[in-house]
Amino acid sequence: MKEAGINCATLAVFAWARLEPEEGVYEFDWLEDIINTLYENGIHTILATPTGAMPRWLTDKYEEVRKVDRNGVRRIHGNRHNFCPSSPVMREKAYMLDEKLSERFGKHPGVAAWHISNEYAGDNHESDCHCPLCQKAFQEWLKERYGTIDALNHAWWTDFWSNHINDWEEIHSPVPYGEENLKGLILDWKRFTSDRLLNFCEGEIAAVRKYSDQPMVCNLMGFFRPMNYFKWAKSLDIVSLDNYPFWHSERDENVLAGEAAAIFDLMRSLKHQPFLIMESVPSSVNWAPRCILKRPGMLELSSMQMIAHGSESVQYFQWRKGRGSAEKYHGAVIDHKNGGNTRTYREVAALGERLSKLPSDLLSSFNQARIAIVYDWENCWAVENAEAVLNPFSCYKRWLVYYRALRSFGVNIDIIDMESSLEGYDAVIAPLNYMYRGDYMERVKQYTEKGGTYVTTYWSGEVDDSDLCFTGSHPLREMLGVRHEETDVRPLWQENHVLYQGKAYEIRDICAVVHEESAEVLGTYEQDYYQGMPAVTMNRYGEGNAYLIAAECGEDFMKAVFSDIFNRLSIHNPLTNEVPYGVEVTERTTEDGRSYVFAMNFNREPLKMEISQPYRDVETGEEFSDHLTLARWQCRVLQKKEF
Repeated sequence: MKEAGINCATLAVFAWARLEPEEGVYEFDWLEDIINTLYENGIHTILATPTGAMPRWLTDKYEEVRKVDRNGVRRIHGNRHNFCPSSPVMREKAYMLDEKLSERFGKHPGVAAWHISNEYAGDNHESDCHCPLCQKAFQEWLKERYGTIDALNHAWWTDFWSNHINDWEEIHSPVPYGEENLKGLILDWKRFTSDRLLNFCEGEIAAVRKYSDQPMVCNLMGFFRPMNYFKWAKSLDIVSLDNYPFWHSERDENVLAGEAAAIFDLMRSLKHQPFLIMESVPSSVNWAPRCILKRPGMLELSSMQMIAHGSESVQYFQWRKGRGSAEKYHGAVIDHKNGGNTRTYREVAALGERLSKLPSDLLSSFNQARIAIVYDWENCWAVENAEAVLNPFSCYKRWLVYYRALRSFGVNIDIIDMESSLEGYDAVIAPLNYMYRGDYMERVKQYTEKGGTYVTTYWSGEVDDSDLCFTGSHPLREMLGVRHEETDVRPLWQENHVLYQGKAYEIRDICAVVHEESAEVLGTYEQDYYQGMPAVTMNRYGEGNAYLIAAECGEDFMKAVFSDIFNRLSIHNPLTNEVPYGVEVTERTTEDGRSYVFAMNFNREPLKMEISQPYRDVETGEEFSDHLTLARWQCRVLQKKEF
């Protein structure tokens, strides 16, 4: 570990059966020996609460701790997160173990932070339990949300299909053998399950807090659908991420690099502070469709991308491969054979050496963003269950097209939800905002009126936060300066295009039919019954501008629109006037205003790119005046050259 530059290790993630082999019998000496040995060798521990996998004595003795699935079957022992978050017994046993661990290790100088459980929601991404305890907790959650049964009936529109509810106890979670078409029920169940598991996590944090004031972290999983991470982040001291892109699954690495960048930007944006990489893989996972090893150079490039976007760590699952069970072939720094005499180990050690030599103030820097893009969990839950324009509908995959188009300009991007502040951003991009929650509409109007640039798209402003359709007119009609009439889906056999700035861009799916009122028409439809009607508009509203992108086209179209918006706002990246395809540019800035620019080449070939001003490679000392060279899969860390 020391030779590889490892200075932090996570311990005890799934060790409940070893830490408490019998109910009420705690064995911590073996763990303390490891923590002490690591600390004596300059390696700190992030100590986990081991509640992600229950011991057999617990599941055998207390049936209620085991989850009931959506088919009404109570699970038997096995897998991870197979527990009911509403079970009083589960909470008692988990919190007691957490408290005992904190009492023993809460003040240990080698324990740098606490890792609360692991990847909440468990195997197969099933976060919900449908047992009687959770049904009762759901009913209580609904009482708090709606206050009266009449308010709930209105919000869920229960008169449709005779779904009227007379009493809270009549309410059951959405299941195949019961009601699973009531949109409000489905949406609120998703909200509840995320909140319920967060409540369990908060209980773990409180138990550890009894004896420790070290930071609390929880390893999140990017845009993981069941959990509203904007809510979760508020309860954590530090956000951490488990990051597992399937590199080399396609010849073009750029699409995957863009998705990885989005995940990192989300993690940083959740608390507007640096985050930790809790898990990544140094070689290959064992659960991918094709378990492809990282080719030489990709471990370093993908790790530097994490740092570029705000991570303050690069950690791996796992240090040493286990000999058996589910993940014995999951990648690790140390393989079953050959010790440190492997390519993977040498690449990890080389990265450790590189990270140790980076400028000391780089990790105290931050990614400042003038652009924000809205991604809202509750909105995605609702729009993906709308049963309207397209079925199925992937909010995330369509949203990602907008993010990648923005990222191609080499500017920093924050990712926000509808409860986040809009202040301080030159432009807010809000694609697919099907649902308008809370006071979001009013804050958008205020933001734009005061000089902000707001960009939204088709299939936005359809419903309120109860998933009830707005009536009369679009809620932002005056601000957008258009009247929305209907939404069409292009037939597969018929081509259509948006004409924008003298070019034709193919429409993929969705076309909103709108009529300009006060808006300026920037692009029009080429064909069909809406030929010549607005497809891209801009409306002056107060001191700002509101844009509507009415049709779904490809990434090239989005780049053209965003290029014009960025030019209006004088938003440019610091390195180059045009970022080449496959290159990512990201900037971190220190408190005293010093800027570090990361230039990363995800192409399989080296390239030479133009730069707008002289730069110096802070690691090699090389100077570049008008051109920058990047080898295949190379990351350079640059600073402006001082004269």
